[in-house]
Amino acid sequence: MRIDGTKLGSASVAALTLAMMMPATAWGQAARIPATDTPGTPAQVDPAPVQSAIVPNTDTTAPDPAATVAQDAAVDAAEGADIIVTGFRKSLDAALSVKRESVSAVDAIVAEDIAKFPDQNLAESLQRIPGISIQRDAGEGRAITVRGLGAQFTRVRVNGLETVATSTDGASANRDRAFDFNVFASELFNSIVVHKTAEASLDEGSLGAVVDLNTGNPLGGKRGFTLVGSAVATYNDLSDKVRPRLAGLLSWKSPDGTFGAAVSAAYQKTANLELGNNTVRWAQARFDSVNGTPCFTTTATGTVRASNAGGFYRPNAACDQAALAFHPRIPRYGYILHDRERLGLTGSVQWQPSESSKFSVDALYSRFKETREEKYGEVLLRSNERSIDVVNPVYDSNNNLIAATLNDAWVRTEHYLRRSKTEFYQVGGSWDQDVTDKLRFTLLGGISQSDATIPVETTFVFDDRDAQGYSYDYRDSRSPLLTFGTSVTDPANFQLAEIRDRPSSTVNKFRTVQLRTEYDLAEGYKLKLGGLYRKFSFASEAFTRDAVVCPAAGRDVVLGAITCSAPSLFGPTAIYGFPATGLGETFNIGGAGQPAGNTNEFYVPNIAASAAYTGLYGRPLVVDAGQVRSVSEEVSGGYGEIDVKGTVFGLDYAANGGMRYVHTHQVSTGLNNGVAVTIARNYADWLPALNVALFPTDKIILRGAIAKVLTRPTLGNLTPGGSVDGFNYRVTFGNPQLDPFRATAFDLAAEWYFAPQSIFSVAVFKKNVESFPVSQATTGTFDSTGLPRSVIPPSSPAALPQNADVLYTITSPVNGQGASLKGVEIALQTTFRFLPGFLKNFGAIANATLIDSSATYTVQGPTVNPCVPAANPAAACGFGPNVTTTRTGTLFGLSKRQYNGTLYYEDRKFSARGSISYRGPYVDQNSATGNIFEGYNSTINVDASIRYRVTENLEVSLEGTNLTDEYRDRYTDLDTNRNYEYNHFGRTFFAGARVKL
Repeated sequence: MRIDGTKLGSASVAALTLAMMMPATAWGQAARIPATDTPGTPAQVDPAPVQSAIVPNTDTTAPDPAATVAQDAAVDAAEGADIIVTGFRKSLDAALSVKRESVSAVDAIVAEDIAKFPDQNLAESLQRIPGISIQRDAGEGRAITVRGLGAQFTRVRVNGLETVATSTDGASANRDRAFDFNVFASELFNSIVVHKTAEASLDEGSLGAVVDLNTGNPLGGKRGFTLVGSAVATYNDLSDKVRPRLAGLLSWKSPDGTFGAAVSAAYQKTANLELGNNTVRWAQARFDSVNGTPCFTTTATGTVRASNAGGFYRPNAACDQAALAFHPRIPRYGYILHDRERLGLTGSVQWQPSESSKFSVDALYSRFKETREEKYGEVLLRSNERSIDVVNPVYDSNNNLIAATLNDAWVRTEHYLRRSKTEFYQVGGSWDQDVTDKLRFTLLGGISQSDATIPVETTFVFDDRDAQGYSYDYRDSRSPLLTFGTSVTDPANFQLAEIRDRPSSTVNKFRTVQLRTEYDLAEGYKLKLGGLYRKFSFASEAFTRDAVVCPAAGRDVVLGAITCSAPSLFGPTAIYGFPATGLGETFNIGGAGQPAGNTNEFYVPNIAASAAYTGLYGRPLVVDAGQVRSVSEEVSGGYGEIDVKGTVFGLDYAANGGMRYVHTHQVSTGLNNGVAVTIARNYADWLPALNVALFPTDKIILRGAIAKVLTRPTLGNLTPGGSVDGFNYRVTFGNPQLDPFRATAFDLAAEWYFAPQSIFSVAVFKKNVESFPVSQATTGTFDSTGLPRSVIPPSSPAALPQNADVLYTITSPVNGQGASLKGVEIALQTTFRFLPGFLKNFGAIANATLIDSSATYTVQGPTVNPCVPAANPAAACGFGPNVTTTRTGTLFGLSKRQYNGTLYYEDRKFSARGSISYRGPYVDQNSATGNIFEGYNSTINVDASIRYRVTENLEVSLEGTNLTDEYRDRYTDLDTNRNYEYNHFGRTFFAGARVKL
């Protein structure tokens, strides 16, 4: 096998396939200096030059079957008759070859056979790589974090072309640079390569990593036709539903080996259930009374109680303590159904008319659809505390009101339905040409587009606004006891009070052209020069059909069919919505982790009946001004790089060093006061990079790297204008003048290839982030922002007239002082061939990543005064505001500890794997309502699979994911770890068969 460091920046999927065919003895040869190019070989042999750090082998002839049998026999003789290199073991070897044969730091995952990726989800495969952790949605991997840097800091390329694919999560569509791996079926890909250090010839835009997703190539297979098909039944034990997963591939290679074509398809449906509880954060607020002590009086100096609304706050110990303590905003249990469908198609055509020319065209299409349905039974403390009487409050040492009985409470049930669809397509092509025996080039170009649409995002709300005897108890914070004193299944107790629908769309487009050239200067020296043009565009728009049925006294604003009471009227005679009888259905929260005695059954709106009654989908759409925005970036530039290899003082070495120049022309558009505002800017960056690999022995590689890297600003932060959160009383302005995240990255690594299929490695890394945008916050009324009141969501509390003077948190991103990150990765991969008998068929993979970082943020801390200014006979007093302060913490999305382990067994017929992944707690983002940050507590995921080869062409399998039914534990406030949500998704099992002809 040739190893060519001069082509490390442009490797191929075909080479990965060929590498998998090599015997174990060849794979075990570790620390070899990259060899010299053979004159006349094409620059690439795969359909798209993906820079994946393994050298192409120009011999694309299919292996002779007899030779393959002889090769297997030789391997068995060398290693013992029971030890073979096929299946999962072969995929590990191929991935190890990618890592070993690179000058820069890379890791890889490779399919053991065509159309046979080793995991059900691309993100879940990536979490097995040292330094990578994932974030899950609906029980499956969605986004990745590399070495502590979140998804927005990772660039993803599909067949060599940078792209973005977006879906939706529990809150909204992904409207950022992050890549959603759940959009694609894993069967469409045969390798993933993760570049952890930068090269001048590698696409810029990443502080974390560049991830290459590679589909198959027909010239890498056998001559004639190849047909592969698989069928799997998927079962989730929480939803108790079975869904299909189908995949197939057909490829053809001409008899002379110069032309090939391939198509593949994958289809999957899943129905996962999510059950658990949610608080929608914790907050501080003043209540109507506490243990019988009134908190408001009718006059500033009076003693007459002002019940439920209006009046003057009356400072006293009981009311002040309850006001300054944190209580759950919307304590509730819920039922969430995720019904998903994926369809993926790929096509590839390759023509290699001579040894010096090759042409490739690749296409990829993916459609990801989800219906997400949520049902909740809750009490709406948020913004309604003024009417609520608190009885028997219980406080903990962290200033939380963890248990109480509430009278005059707003009981609410709601039903949410979202239908979303992401369509992704990409078409790319490459021309690889050897001009002379020393000069070669690759011309690469293509387009991609991701359309994420949400045509339906509907919520209907039933309210009972004077409920008595409701109790919550969070002494067991993750399994609270929620009991309702009045019936929550009787339609007569409810009124249809709110309707919402929020359609939206997000479109990402890429247009890319690149020219890469290579020139052999002399033995061991190569010059790489390249130019690039890339245009990225992002556009998001959103609309609302929201309405509060009775925002004021008089006729309702939806149908004009009822006469609404004044908002100040409280009690059973108040009219604030339509009678709920005939508009609902009953649901049970099921096994949501609730304790005995919890209220589990609720009457909630029926979507179809409520939509038909209110005419929701016939209401006119209103522009959601804060979510209408676009960003366009044109990037042009080039690079120069020198690749060298040789021996100095008896020490073999290989290195690449160079400079990358990129010019960015950015145009940002958003709505401000209803007018489209467009701001343009330009900036340029010089990005030097150096990678060095030393080979002190034939089993050890020492690596070092230093580079300047950048990630362009978060898309949402670039929008001129402001968006309004009318539920948390926040206004967020964008800043089109934000600088990119710029950093200097340092890496050192030692790798010991101590046996075939084995490695022990340690890598240390550090990133000094020189520019780091942070949020700057102030406090003021909404009118002080200059935004029109029409941008306030009409169904939010902020739209109500009585809340016109509430203080808002007003934030805007600014260029900060920077941040730092450092860490270490430790990895071990080995086989147990030293053990006797069948035990030698076992192997293990383990890694640990330890990271720390420091960044300074501006945050809004707790309110410390329940009466501002101090009460006096002449004036009322307000509550708050939250206290603005600075706080040092880790970078968002960074877990300080990550561990992964896999134990596997494989013989000629049977294979089995068990994997465990631990991700430590991490801060996800700034929080609200006085909480300092929010994030997720640690998780442990356990997966397993078994496969049996019935014949050479037929294999059956059984796999399981999340076997311990791990809960997702989300918290708000870093200091007190208050329960935000605590949900589980059940275990998922896959049973199927695969045929290859």
